[in-house]
Amino acid sequence: MLPECPTDILSDLHMWHRDQRRRTYIKSGDLPRWYAAVMALGNDSARDYLRLILFTGMRRSEAMRLRWENVDFEGRTLTIPTTKNGDPLVLPLSLFLQEMLKARRQRFPDDEWVFFAVGARGHLQEPKKWVYKVAEASGIKFGLHDLRRTFITVAESLDISVYTLKRLLNHREGRDVTAGYIVLDVERLRRPMERITDFLLSACQSSATTRIRELQHLA
Repeated sequence: MLPECPTDILSDLHMWHRDQRRRTYIKSGDLPRWYAAVMALGNDSARDYLRLILFTGMRRSEAMRLRWENVDFEGRTLTIPTTKNGDPLVLPLSLFLQEMLKARRQRFPDDEWVFFAVGARGHLQEPKKWVYKVAEASGIKFGLHDLRRTFITVAESLDISVYTLKRLLNHREGRDVTAGYIVLDVERLRRPMERITDFLLSACQSSATTRIRELQHLA
């Protein structure tokens, strides 16, 4: 009906509105309250799921679909066979995460999924309810991707190399030719992962124990 598309002018003049990348994350000073609220959750799967994302920077859907067959306690790794960019990801398990997952496996020895939930798919599907509970209890508004950004922000503050950080987050190197020659196997990633974990644990557990008891008493 129209001789030409009326929105072509927006493309010609580069006037399309661009979505602004969110830059929100949980600041170190807020982590004790956030962590205490997470630990006070009554849902076992939601509690450990939120902690896994914070301490690995994993994407929400990849963490939800994690199977026990992809957790290697002997090699201290977890594997995501299919990721957002199509590349498989093998991450080293920090000592903290290894103990957390071992304890979880002992509680649920027969489950297929790491984060079992009642439903057609058998695993955790939509954690909005638990995100809301944590936000309400802690007074800290956050989304699941904020946990990934928190992991990234902490890693960068520890002066971890950009190549290591991209490997931990499973980001492709783009046009960086030099990066294509750098091989970072999972053992090379283990020390950086432990450094990030140590920082987060120190921040999260600062006065967190007292706060956990307060929240559990209120519950």
